[in-house]
Amino acid sequence: MRGVDLQREALSEKEKRNIEILDILRKRGPISRPDISRDMGINVVTISSYIDEFIRHNLVFEKDLDVSVGGRRPVLLDLNPHAGFAIGVGLNLMNMVGLLVDLKGNIITKTQNPCPRASVKEISECVLDIVREILRRSKGYAANIHGIGVGIAGLVNKSNGMIHWPQKTDHYYTYASVDVPLKGLMEKEFNLPTLIENDASSACFGEHWLNLGQGYKDVIYMFSGVGCGIMINGEVYRGAQGYAGETSIYNYKEQDDFNCKVGNPCFVKRWDIDLGIVEDVKNNLVNDKAKAQDFSKLTQTAVEDIALKNVFAAARANNSIALQALEKAAKALGIKIASFVNLFNPEVVVIGGGLEEAGDDFLRKVSSTVKDWAFRESAESLKIVYSQLRENAVALGAASLVMQRVFAQL
Repeated sequence: MRGVDLQREALSEKEKRNIEILDILRKRGPISRPDISRDMGINVVTISSYIDEFIRHNLVFEKDLDVSVGGRRPVLLDLNPHAGFAIGVGLNLMNMVGLLVDLKGNIITKTQNPCPRASVKEISECVLDIVREILRRSKGYAANIHGIGVGIAGLVNKSNGMIHWPQKTDHYYTYASVDVPLKGLMEKEFNLPTLIENDASSACFGEHWLNLGQGYKDVIYMFSGVGCGIMINGEVYRGAQGYAGETSIYNYKEQDDFNCKVGNPCFVKRWDIDLGIVEDVKNNLVNDKAKAQDFSKLTQTAVEDIALKNVFAAARANNSIALQALEKAAKALGIKIASFVNLFNPEVVVIGGGLEEAGDDFLRKVSSTVKDWAFRESAESLKIVYSQLRENAVALGAASLVMQRVFAQL
């Protein structure tokens, strides 16, 4: 299976059926062939031919017989979770997570590092280091690891995995091609097929594949306010080249002329990845020495070193500066989400990327703002929830995409 092309997007009818059967077995196993046949609307003989191939590859095993109301009792089938493993790497607002997962998405081992906010070369090296560490810890599984999935920020070309990275120059953002060929570098060093996917799209797939559990097929995953993963009718939507989900527009030539009072910056302009929360807190503390001392004492952090996690911790302790910044950010995020609710009419919006640590008040403010700003018809049955996979969402989603595509290409 190490020769599979993980970046290939188009799937044959056989590959689509492989994935559908995998999904049924993963969610409902142990299950019988007749039950799979009924779920898929395909005759049991055809289903059996697929299952027999999975059994030959040791991906599925037969277990105790099911109860029967008459005639021969049907054999139950289940996934063999140890038939294959994948490595997933993902970044969020606060750290980089590396996982080894089995065929059912169970985490076998995990490692994480503080998330680098430096050049793309340094981030790429951090990705390589975290994979090396996972492999070091997973020597007993090495022969059965079928691929590596990486969920990373930026514009990811779905056909070749090349990344265009947002690089800030002075106070301007520009997109520059990554000069480190991450996919090729990883495949050469680790001799494993590698999939590069946008972080928000990875997380969106992970929530759908592993945890939403309600059968939702139309999902928006908000990765802070700068990007989103889009799922339409059960499939991640990536657009023509793979660049769908960017939530802002940008023209550095007219950056200084393009401002608006409400929200500052405009809701359609590029936002800081933390929604400007840290900068807002720092600005409110810089001219108030007493409040700055209180905040530093509470978080054990100097004002100039404040990070998002410190703001969340201060908010949990009812610090007024932190609570004010989070309420302002929640309203801004809610307005942005409302525009996507009107555009896509999703069943559920998942908030993640690190913002799931902001607390219940933040989520309530986002939800109430969406209902205030979106069309009532689009928002009345909408669910807005935090990511249940939390800091693991991107890595789990990337690893699950690998397992899905490996399974599809049997």
